[in-house]
Amino acid sequence: MSSSPPKGAQLLGFGGVIPFYAGTAALWLGAPEAQDAALAVTAIYAATILSFVGAVHWGRALTDPAAEAALGWSVVPALLGWLGAAWLEPLPGLILLIVGFWAAYVVDARAARDGRFPLWYIRLRKHLSALVIGALGLCVIALWG
Repeated sequence: MSSSPPKGAQLLGFGGVIPFYAGTAALWLGAPEAQDAALAVTAIYAATILSFVGAVHWGRALTDPAAEAALGWSVVPALLGWLGAAWLEPLPGLILLIVGFWAAYVVDARAARDGRFPLWYIRLRKHLSALVIGALGLCVIALWG
């Protein structure tokens, strides 16, 4: 298995980080009356991507009957995203989203070490997760500031 991510995965992965930083920039640099909207779209996008990250485990279970246990975990990131974006106030919601991305990375890293995911995937996820957590962290700082 190659340890280098396919170019398409890199392009789509890093391209997918752009909306996080667009929302973060709008929060920091936008007009005060636009801050609620910037937070909302950033949290909704984070929940969407967190769901996608969890769904990777669902996909694995579809192709490997021995991976059925992964189905349970596969829905946890979506639930964390839903709670963080739709039910909690912005500050605790963003913190829950950060925890969700961190937890998803930890679970995926364990799966990669066990040979359930290619090494390139977790290497790419490491960088993407750090960027996403960084963007959400900047949103938290803006709210705390």
